[in-house]
Amino acid sequence: DKAPLSKSLLLVPSAISILLTLLFQHYQKFFAYNLQAIKEDFQIWRLVCGRTICLDLKDTFCSSLLIYNFRIFERRYGSRKFSSFLLGAWMLSALFDLLLVEIAQYIFGITINSLPSGFLGPVFALFVPFYSSIPRVQVAQVLGHFSITNKTLVYILGLQLLTSGSYIWILALSGLVSGICYNSSILKVHRILCVPSWVAKIFSWTLEPIFSSAEPMNEVRVGMGATVDIQRQQRMELLDRQIMMSQVAQMRRQRQQQGGMINWNRLFPPLRHRHNANYQDHRPSEQDTPPPTEVSEEQVARLMEMGFSRGDALEALRASNNDLNVATNFLLQH
Repeated sequence: DKAPLSKSLLLVPSAISILLTLLFQHYQKFFAYNLQAIKEDFQIWRLVCGRTICLDLKDTFCSSLLIYNFRIFERRYGSRKFSSFLLGAWMLSALFDLLLVEIAQYIFGITINSLPSGFLGPVFALFVPFYSSIPRVQVAQVLGHFSITNKTLVYILGLQLLTSGSYIWILALSGLVSGICYNSSILKVHRILCVPSWVAKIFSWTLEPIFSSAEPMNEVRVGMGATVDIQRQQRMELLDRQIMMSQVAQMRRQRQQQGGMINWNRLFPPLRHRHNANYQDHRPSEQDTPPPTEVSEEQVARLMEMGFSRGDALEALRASNNDLNVATNFLLQH
């Protein structure tokens, strides 16, 4: 729901990749990312075909799961801004692919005639906003030292995709660099490489009705966020949130039994008890009350996308001094 572009990228390239692998193998040569043919024979069309459809089903599966997980950005920014990011990352990564191949040949003497096919550059580029804008929430610990967060499985899936081919590291590096360049406020790439409004309107009139989905009526309305496991991230269902809250509560009890970490209840009283009679009786005087902390509306919006109410988000951000990670942990525990 509310992610037609992600749905089209998930269905159409995957279907074509499966058909090319199972039924039309003799057409795979037209979708090979052959750099030698591009440079020597000027087959520029291979930049489009070779960088859109995967010829390896394992790459198709991993990239589809990543696109499914990254659909949160289309819901957050809108289809036009999301498509602009994909377009910019796709064009920049094509340039960086050729540049990195030339650098590898000049420095290491490695001649690379072809690269893995598929929509891999923009997929790796999406890890940049995923790392910078999605809050990190700890779910569990392994062996007492290694933290498992809501983002761990996504990184593992990206690592699996990274190790699927011999030269896929070039696509990964060019994708990450293109994502950094597009997100950079200094280079202003997002103002140059963007989808025009009239093009976005044409696609919204023609293709969006085909790939759009009706909002589920039999599910509880909850916000979209990054606290759902990638394997069950269809809609941020209420059950997933309850499971995560129980895991956080169990971890909190273990820490308190071990005498460690922070007692959140001492620092931040639960929101549901803030307006009861006991709180009114022990309310500090107006002279001792500090001025309210200015809260960022962007951080409030992120917490609301995770399913929390605006009032709870404001209270948590004020109590945590605008620390998004602390506020998220606090809301999950209460």
